[in-house]
Amino acid sequence: MGSNMDGKTVVIEMRGIVKRFGDFVANDHIDLTLHKGEVLAVLGENGAGKSTLMNVLYGMYRPTEGVIRIEGKEVEIDSPEKAIALGIGMVHQHFMLIPPFSVTENIVLGSEPRKGISVDLAGARKKILELSESYNLKVDPDAKIEDISVGMQQRVEILKVLYRGAKILILDEPTASLTPQEIDELMEIIRSLTAAGKSILLITHKLKEIKASSDHCMIIRRGKYIDTVKVSEHTEDELASLMVGRKVSLRAEKEERNPGETVLSVKELRARDYRGAEILKGLSLSIRGGEILGLAGIDGNGQSQLVEILTGLSKAESGEVRMGGENILNHTPRDTFLKGVSSIPEDRQKHGLVLDFTVAENLILQNFGQRPYSHRGILNKGAIRKHAAELIERFDIRPSGCEERPAGQLSGGNQQKVIIAREVTNDKELLIAFNPTRGLDVGAIEFVHSYLLGQRNKGRAILLVSFELEEIMGLSDRIAVIFDGRIAGEMPGKDADEYQLGLLMAGGKAE
Repeated sequence: MGSNMDGKTVVIEMRGIVKRFGDFVANDHIDLTLHKGEVLAVLGENGAGKSTLMNVLYGMYRPTEGVIRIEGKEVEIDSPEKAIALGIGMVHQHFMLIPPFSVTENIVLGSEPRKGISVDLAGARKKILELSESYNLKVDPDAKIEDISVGMQQRVEILKVLYRGAKILILDEPTASLTPQEIDELMEIIRSLTAAGKSILLITHKLKEIKASSDHCMIIRRGKYIDTVKVSEHTEDELASLMVGRKVSLRAEKEERNPGETVLSVKELRARDYRGAEILKGLSLSIRGGEILGLAGIDGNGQSQLVEILTGLSKAESGEVRMGGENILNHTPRDTFLKGVSSIPEDRQKHGLVLDFTVAENLILQNFGQRPYSHRGILNKGAIRKHAAELIERFDIRPSGCEERPAGQLSGGNQQKVIIAREVTNDKELLIAFNPTRGLDVGAIEFVHSYLLGQRNKGRAILLVSFELEEIMGLSDRIAVIFDGRIAGEMPGKDADEYQLGLLMAGGKAE
């Protein structure tokens, strides 16, 4: 791994990197080599140690053992400031932007250029325009962040690291919230960055995107280095098998079924956001038992508000939400749950888990007052632990035996598995799944998809809200597209076409 690739210069070497958190080894003697002008994908299951390794490189963690070399010189990266000074920039999965500020103000924040005692915004704007032209980013430096699309916000994050002089870019799950068209545009941007001599580390679970963008792929499994392979020499299925250590089915097997009676009926739903702007504008939809309705759309078109209203977390101004013939609009979350609604929320840490509670406690959050978990107000710790141990094994929540660990200590993907284990075993008539596989690896995605289909086959109604079009198209019996607070169009899942859906998602008309 130390030799040059096709004569290209080695820009980063990580050798024997170990990172321990107490007794837990997140990175176990990992080696990584990145060459100038190369895209290296870092692939691994949830909790495999990818983010930890990147956080070591970006100075957010200090390695327990091992060395890092930049262009052959050994360096100590003890802070993100040091990483930036060495030419390393990181674009995080969750953007670090201030919505009311302009693009220019966001880009220069923390490294404002001076002209005397004032901030030279005009000079910064000129430099941003030049960078935007050079890398084909097409960003308006005067636009406010709150007025631009998610794809544009990501370009601002890329410009932010380029503005600070980054030669090496770490992109963490960069396509999580993008439309198919925006993903294609990002692939073009990655190509123009590498053509200009930038080097990219791409953390992603999406094998299709690795095939479209990466030269090499480094695989980590359970904290250990497995291999670095040439992407062009391997199929998506082979990469998936290398990552998980077994054969994985990338396509959900779904049998045709006739749905039953209507379980959920939403009519003329109207709601405002926290600023008082109308966000749901007379939205109507219905779902029957034994059916998955996929809701496709770009983030910010009313999905979050719709799900919050359906689960009792926020209130609508008007409309109807009927479950079993009863209007449950603006009922409390507890009442909504008791009326037959369970949910996998959009934000697992905010609405899905109590991070300081143990995994066992999180697995009975809604049922702690029922037998066998409690009797006359006293918790039965043995029954709670036994229930948790069964679900941890059944849903492959890692590390095994984590019943008494605080949920906040688990990786993001394993936190998601805790929520899924709890919600699908609640056995409610309606399951709302919001980005249920976000941040999950292919093995875990395969598992979740088969569980969702199993719930559908038992006659449950499922509302699947996802920014992953492949997931929507692979699982849904019907697909509805949400745009600007309304349903813009609907089609049977088997007839869905990625680009027709993309057009509707962007406010166009399907052909």
